[in-house]
Amino acid sequence: MREFIVEADGGSRGNPGPAGYGAVVLDAATGEPLTEAAEYLGVVTNNVAEYRGLLAGLRAAHALDPGAAVHVRMDSKLVVEQMSGRWKIKHPDLRPLATEAARVFPPERVTYEWIPRARNKHADRLANEAMDAGGRGEQWTPSASTAELDARRPPATRATGARGAEAEAGVRGVPGGGTGAVRGAEAEARGANAEADVRFAKAEADVRAARGVARGGTGATGATGVAGATGSTATSGATGTAGAAGPTGATAASDMTGAADPAGATATTGATDATEATGATKATDATKATGATKATGVTEATATTWPTATTRPTATTPVTAAPGWAPADLGAPATFVLLRHGETPLTPQKRFSGSGGSDPALSDIGRQQAERAAAALARRGTVQAIVSSPLARTRETAGIVAARLGLDVTVEDGLRETDFGAWEGLTFGEVRERYPDDLNAWLASPDAEPTGGGESFAATATRIAATRDRLVAAHKGRTVLLVTHVTPIKTFVRLALGAPPESLFRMELSAASLSAVAYYADGNASVRLLNDTSHLR
Repeated sequence: MREFIVEADGGSRGNPGPAGYGAVVLDAATGEPLTEAAEYLGVVTNNVAEYRGLLAGLRAAHALDPGAAVHVRMDSKLVVEQMSGRWKIKHPDLRPLATEAARVFPPERVTYEWIPRARNKHADRLANEAMDAGGRGEQWTPSASTAELDARRPPATRATGARGAEAEAGVRGVPGGGTGAVRGAEAEARGANAEADVRFAKAEADVRAARGVARGGTGATGATGVAGATGSTATSGATGTAGAAGPTGATAASDMTGAADPAGATATTGATDATEATGATKATDATKATGATKATGVTEATATTWPTATTRPTATTPVTAAPGWAPADLGAPATFVLLRHGETPLTPQKRFSGSGGSDPALSDIGRQQAERAAAALARRGTVQAIVSSPLARTRETAGIVAARLGLDVTVEDGLRETDFGAWEGLTFGEVRERYPDDLNAWLASPDAEPTGGGESFAATATRIAATRDRLVAAHKGRTVLLVTHVTPIKTFVRLALGAPPESLFRMELSAASLSAVAYYADGNASVRLLNDTSHLR
């Protein structure tokens, strides 16, 4: 009977977050790799990715010889113990995967062994290659892989190792990336023998070229940098100003450029579709506050519970921040991908454009932006539902994306833009000339309403908080695209961070930009992305 060794692994950059698996089948007699498998999975948990890696490895072995005996080696204690029958499988997402894995070979022909991560480098590297490819909007290909060679790299020249180099990706529950041990490993790698690096680089190039020819590929390998839609904060290259809102005379950032006030400071509205323009900000305080991602390394097997906030913040109650580690397994969060609509004719004119005005449609540029956003979302492949504001510009944007993804659009009135009352259609400078006292009051307090009975930012926050709670309850564990406006998106982010109302004036949000917030079962939230416009460049 032929004997195989299957080494498998999976990882998630965020847990859940952009995830992938890797598996390699080895000849048990010689230790030579026979076949590899890897795949980007979209947004799932570490444990799901590990089980998917196991399943792929078993299937690859079965394709080589259905009559073989298989010895599985993994660095996941959870999977090894559960598949060996010593631990119960509690999580509903894991049970069907375990059942499917158990059916690939007769149970008596499969054995399991836990190994340290350092001995699982090949599968680990494959999983990271898959995640890197997914971050570029691609799928992993064997011809571009250097996992086999990387696993054999001399220790002195190998960097931090796989699973996304924890210092790089925060994988396996390393909040904000890296530990002292990882940093030490990086330092050791940097100080490694330069001559060995040169020899390895030459060998790597030779092997990559040979494998590319043998497999009909180019032999080129893609970059392995950490990438993806989540777990990072992207800001656009738009120009911007920022500062504190209110009567201090400092800059109040906005999505409109505004006119210079007598003190020389630019007063802008920042939080709104207020101007349908991209406006500017001082580098968002929100990006500095994202901090830890919802933790990654605590598995179902370890029932450790870490202190967390027990209630989701309301529009007026600040969040109590968790210490960067989640409870054992909260399951997949409800993830809101927040898409601001494309430009309208009012955008370049920098005019207030809320829910009480002319309800403009997209311009030709706005439709092109929506198409590009749709293409980017299609490449990521994680959106499961689309919900839109009722206004024309958002419904048109959502329709373009829905056509690309093959999904329907649900309209949610709570996602509409703030009503700017008598300011609708005016520029910031025109509002300052006509309603200076009302404007100053509005900049100074979230409770102040625009002239003519518009909606205050406090009222908008209350509406968005209620809308958020409804949508989180309706879409537990799913990734949902919300097509909406500047003020709602900034309010989702502000509430997730527990930031004060004036933070609305310190975030930039470009037309057709993408942001993302994940909501967990314990009431906590994690800002994953802010103002990503890479798809528009």
